[in-house]
Amino acid sequence: MKAAQVVEAGAPLQLQEVPLPKATHDEVVIKVISVGVCHSDLHLWDGGYDLGGHYPVTPGHEIVGSVHQMGDEVVDFAVGDNVLVFPWIGCGQCPICQAGDDNVCDKPRSIGIFCNGGYAEYVIIPSYKYLAKISGVDFHAATSLACSGLTAYNAIKKANVRSPEYLVIIGTGGLGLMGIQLAKATTQAKIICVDIDDQKLNIAKNLGADFIVNSSDGNAVQKIYSICPKGVDSVVDFVNASPTAKIGLSILKKRGNLVLVGLFGGSIEISLVTIPLKTLIIQGAYTGTYREMVELLQLAKEGIINPIISKQYSLQEANTALNDLKQRKIVGRAVIIP
Repeated sequence: MKAAQVVEAGAPLQLQEVPLPKATHDEVVIKVISVGVCHSDLHLWDGGYDLGGHYPVTPGHEIVGSVHQMGDEVVDFAVGDNVLVFPWIGCGQCPICQAGDDNVCDKPRSIGIFCNGGYAEYVIIPSYKYLAKISGVDFHAATSLACSGLTAYNAIKKANVRSPEYLVIIGTGGLGLMGIQLAKATTQAKIICVDIDDQKLNIAKNLGADFIVNSSDGNAVQKIYSICPKGVDSVVDFVNASPTAKIGLSILKKRGNLVLVGLFGGSIEISLVTIPLKTLIIQGAYTGTYREMVELLQLAKEGIINPIISKQYSLQEANTALNDLKQRKIVGRAVIIP
């Protein structure tokens, strides 16, 4: 089978012929129908994960496919079933994993990062327990529910927005646009969306943002205070860069909640006394649980959320897909179709 693999951090992916995996016990081999192109793929490509020098590795963790072959311990699935893969696999043994929070395990085995992923014709999944059957949902759109949609859902839940409150969403990429839809569907908050791109801000408005703020001129904080003079209740920062985190902290009112999601990185200086005096909450959100992915699938099936897929690439175009993402040429999400 063919796979587009990272052979060295920062080097172009190579399309290679690799052995077709064979499932044993509770493993399942999936024929890949569609795989999302995610910023975490860029992070992997750039060497941002500690792989212990273990290359090559096949990226791709937002996987929709059909069951191709199963081990003899698999139940509840049959060859040909269409499935969404939960990629955030932990060790499976620790109390965190036993509680269903594999995504924050200390010994991750995430598919497409620490195990070969879906930039390939086939991918092996360590257990059928990480699969969810899908129907009534566009396959390409469903890919994002395993990562960007799942992360956005987890982040919006952590924002703990109560009505009537103001929620600021920073960033209108795939995560942010999904976050707007989820916040609109699950809260009654007034949503303020912040970005530097007017085109994406207009899409955010169409998806339900009550207010949009272009932050490219450096006056985002003043613009937000003109909307809500007392400050905002919660901020979800889907960029999480130094400038955006500063904006988030600057606009929080007392008892405010800042949820940091993106992996852009950087650092900021914080006035420590402000945190207890304003009883602020600063927390991270990383992907989500299998349970939340199943909940998201149901929301998508009901038409409550609609992931935006704007571009499709072949496996041979994997490098182009990653470069387009890096250069901010993709609105919403792109997929690779092996």
